[in-house]
Amino acid sequence: MVSVLRRLVPGFLKNDGPIIPVVRLQGAIGMNSPMRQGLSLANTALPLEKAFSFKKAPAVALIVNSPGGSPVQSRLIFQRIRDLAKENEKDVLVFVEDVAASGGYMIALAGDEIFVDPSSIVGSIGVVAAGFGFTEAIKKLGVERRVYTAGEKKVTLDPFQPEVPEDIEYLKSLQQEIHEIFIEMVKSRRGDVLVDDPDLFTGKFWTGRSAVDLGLVDSQGDLRTVLKKRYGDKAEPKLISAPRGLLGRRAGVGVGMGLGGRSLTEGLGSEVISAFEERALWMRYGL
Repeated sequence: MVSVLRRLVPGFLKNDGPIIPVVRLQGAIGMNSPMRQGLSLANTALPLEKAFSFKKAPAVALIVNSPGGSPVQSRLIFQRIRDLAKENEKDVLVFVEDVAASGGYMIALAGDEIFVDPSSIVGSIGVVAAGFGFTEAIKKLGVERRVYTAGEKKVTLDPFQPEVPEDIEYLKSLQQEIHEIFIEMVKSRRGDVLVDDPDLFTGKFWTGRSAVDLGLVDSQGDLRTVLKKRYGDKAEPKLISAPRGLLGRRAGVGVGMGLGGRSLTEGLGSEVISAFEERALWMRYGL
């Protein structure tokens, strides 16, 4: 009879052990579309703020599973996590699942401690830009490209025009700046434990086990085991998600009429391209 009554009592009144809010950060970063939800500050802000608002929680746990994406959104999410941790005086524990690479690793840096599976993929501290050139294709099709600009650099790296060495050098200079910002973040957050390895900032990536040896992460471990070992057997992880709107979508993800003003055919075409781009990111790490 006691056990039956106990089950009827709301969880927050049982007071058995600490509740550890958990936020899952999964997907390619900055690749949001009407039909596909990636990671961005817009759709992670609400669950993060809710998680850090748990007054009695000793820490906030983040599950990171991302192959990277936008460096801007990655850094914005990182900064929001650090700001909330400071404001609410919470420890941040990051648990990497399949991959925390490139922008995914940048987000993981927000953790006071980073835990991995031995087979997780970690690292890829670098910057990449990729595209296609269609100059030969439009020649064969007999298509004439017409572009009118005010500003001679408005068509820099246009895929329908031949590459210009000067433009490529300029792009590389921008990438170098972003790479330096990334490196500074890694050194700021992990500098006291990083191993001096010449490959560390080359864009190379490693298994979780090797990442521990390099100082990129702290330990091997899964969420439930670590939380119960640290906060007691009665510690209970609680997954925090963004609230759903009337259409069943998570808050922070835009839903526009007619796929953002485009025709259904245009929208579906963009979704297919987006899906291929995201899949390519995951495949880079063998996933």
